[in-house]
Parts: sequence; structure tokens; C-alpha cells
Amino acid sequence: MAEHPGELVVIRIPTPLRSYTNGADQVAVQAATVGDAITALGDAHPGILERVVAPDGSLRQFVNIYLGADDIRVLHGLVTPLPAGAVLAIVPAVAGGAGGKERRLSELRAAIPELTPLEAFGCQVRGGVLIDIREADEIAQGSPPNALRLGRGFLELRIEGLVPDYEQPVMTLCGGGMRSLFAAEALRQLGYRQVASVIGGYSRWKADGLPCELPQTMSSEERERYSRHLSMPEVGETGQAKLLDSKVLLVGAGGLGCPAALYLAAAGVGTLGIVDDDRVDRSNLQRQVLHTHGRIGQLKVDSARASLLALNPGIHIETYPERLTSNNVEHLFAGYDLVVDGSDNFPTRYLVNDACVKLEIPNIHGSVYRFEGQVTVFWPGYAQRRGPCYRCLYPEPPPPELAPSCTEAGVLGVLPGIVGLLQATEAIKLLLDLGDPLVGRLLCYDALPGRFSEYTLLPDPNCAYCGDHGAFPGYVDYTAFCRAAA
Repeated sequence: MAEHPGELVVIRIPTPLRSYTNGADQVAVQAATVGDAITALGDAHPGILERVVAPDGSLRQFVNIYLGADDIRVLHGLVTPLPAGAVLAIVPAVAGGAGGKERRLSELRAAIPELTPLEAFGCQVRGGVLIDIREADEIAQGSPPNALRLGRGFLELRIEGLVPDYEQPVMTLCGGGMRSLFAAEALRQLGYRQVASVIGGYSRWKADGLPCELPQTMSSEERERYSRHLSMPEVGETGQAKLLDSKVLLVGAGGLGCPAALYLAAAGVGTLGIVDDDRVDRSNLQRQVLHTHGRIGQLKVDSARASLLALNPGIHIETYPERLTSNNVEHLFAGYDLVVDGSDNFPTRYLVNDACVKLEIPNIHGSVYRFEGQVTVFWPGYAQRRGPCYRCLYPEPPPPELAPSCTEAGVLGVLPGIVGLLQATEAIKLLLDLGDPLVGRLLCYDALPGRFSEYTLLPDPNCAYCGDHGAFPGYVDYTAFCRAAA
């Protein structure tokens, strides 16, 4: 390394080379000679040096460099010394030859590796990320499975949230292999090290017989409705499509079920099932926000359905105006991705738990008492962390004097809203595989001091229902079970 780095000089960048300098028309470097200045420019902006200097180190024949008004070739070439404040100008040949578009594509192809669709497919199988940058109407006609579908206009905004590892191989794919080159260049400028473009784009991908699928697409109305989700890297179009394909069953259309259902419907969960055999009563209206004064006497499931479809007519609502029992629980739970338990009695809670354990369905539990609420996720089969079931936490129900109903003890009207929204949040996290669900953790809220507390829940290895012991022990008479325990 030279002892003296040289003087501060300015290099003027011509338009054809400004893509390498992020659009800058001049760059300041420290250098003692013209060659040092060009090398420093290449170090700061990869790719530009090869456009100016040939592999043997000489100046390329279609490029001139001027020091002030003098061509360096009439001075001392690349070893020409530079005074402080010198201005170098790179002047390439621009007249004649290929047009601007063709020349730009030629430059990109020289700088960016290109893969055949078969090579790209193999890289994807090995852990590379294939990014389909076509527009939504093009993707609707087909796309490679498991590709990230990001329109070109959103690529730079979303890619870092979806692919945080700058060393992970990424490949861009468009319709015919041209737009993907520009997209690949943008990814390189963001800092991704292993970027390639797919030759021939999706047209060749299909022609080569590689896997294709017709992804679920959203209408313009759905895009507008869910636009705040679509702009989040953690959700995006792929996540919203998952929500639209999801099915969530709510046990109870009361204080907890109402706010949970309201926000799950707003979020675009495609199918909501509601189990409740009760009717709307005037005393419900203090907290059960899906029901109205004009619906007093209606079945709660019908009232809830009307409110949810008024909010989002694009989802499906399945109603079950019946009491949950051992005889119908598996039939009602079948096909749902998870259960939100908003029941208000212990027999139903134990029944929901046992069915969810047997069917291996996540059970999002909530409960309220006056000013206090509890939320957790019972899912012993969670892959990341073994959690308990409801029976591990409460092997038997408490006596009535320790757990009076809302009718007997009362409840602050807004409290079920808080707990129900926390249940809805856990549901969306599970459906999108986001964050850390409340598996093995009990979140408690006390409204009076305004305090959340969290407690660790451990599974009981001897639990007859979720322990490692073998066969499911079967359903019981839950009303009798709770009466006997009390």
C-alpha cells in the first residue's frame, strides 16, 4: 500500500456509466495518479472498472480520459500524476453502434450472471430464492411454485424484509428475460452478493416443462381492502392469500367471540365458523359487539353472520346453532385450521381442549373475570416448543365460588374486547407462521393497574390427554365431570 494516498480529485461520470454509481455524475477519490483514481473508482463502485480498463490494465480503445482539457494519452497515460483538486472526465464513444436500450442490455448481460430455467429451478431446490417480478395480471396466468411474487415496482421496498440474508442466492424472473436483468441490477445495488437473471423468463420456464401453478389472485377490490397488509413485508400478497385460504372456528359468539370474529373477518380470514346455540339478550349488548338492539331474540350465530358479512362480504361464514357436545365436536372441528375458544363454562372448555388435542388443532384460549383476562395457546404439537393442554394447566375445574360466571360476578364491558383481540392476534400469527405464539405462556391482563403479566406454562408428562402415553382416552360426560369436581 502506498504511504501517501494522493490528493483528493474528482472524476466526472458519463451517463452510460452512472448506473454503477447509483446515478451520481461525479465521484471524489484520493489518488496520486490517473490509474490510482480509476482503481479507487472501481473499488467504490464495482463493475465500472471493467468498462474503462482492459484485462491487461490498459485503457480501453473506446474510452478517453481527460485531465482538464488534455487527453491523458498525450500526457503520461494512466501514470499521469494528479495535482490536488484535479478533475478527470471519462468520455466513452457514444455515436453510432447499438441504440441505448440494446447497449444497456449488453452491459447488464456482461455484468449479471444468467441461468437457464432448469439451472434456476435447481438453485431454488437447493435453497435459492426465485423472485417473479412480473405484474399481477401476468402472474395470474401462472408462476413457478414457491416463487416470491413481487411486482417490479415493489421489489426494492419489500425484498429486504423477505430475504434478509444478502449472501443467499436470489434469481429474478420476468416474462422474457429482459426486465429481470434490470431487477437483478437493482438487487446488486441493494447489496445482494449472489444475483442472477433467468434466461427467457417464464415463457421459457413453461416451454422447458418446469413446474407451474396458478396462484390465487386478488381482485382490485380485495387489493384495496387489504392494501395495508399487502404493504407489510411480513404479510404481503402471499400472506394475504394464506389468510383468504384459512378456516377458523369460533366457539361462542359472546364477549370473546364477537371481537375476535370481527377482526378476523376484517383481516380477510376466508372462512369463519361460529358455534353457539344462544340467542341475543339485552344484557349481551354491553360487550358483545356483533349484536344490536334490533336483533334481540335472534340466534347469535345469525346476528354475528349479518354483522361480519356487512363488514366483509368477500368471506364465508358457517354457522352452527347448536350446543357443542361429545357427539358433534369432531364433526364441527373437522377441516378448520384452529379453534378460538370463547366459551363461558368449564364443560365446554374441557371438551374443546380434548377435541383439539385429539385432532392436533391449535386451541386459542381466552377467559375474563370482572377486570382481569387470560390468553394462551394450547397446542402440545407445536414444533418449536412443547406446550401444555388445558388439562395440564387445570386438571380439574375450580369450585363455583372461585369461578362465578359473568352473570354472577359481572365483567367490565371493554375487557372481553381486549382479550378477544389478543386471541385474534394469536390466530393470525399462527395462520401466517409469524412471531412467537403464546404456546407455553399465559398472558394475564389486569385492567385496574393497566398491567400485563406473563407466566410460563409447562406440560404435564403424565397428562392423560397430551402426555406421551399412547391412545386418546376418549370423551367424557363433561357436565358430570365438572359437577363432581366442584
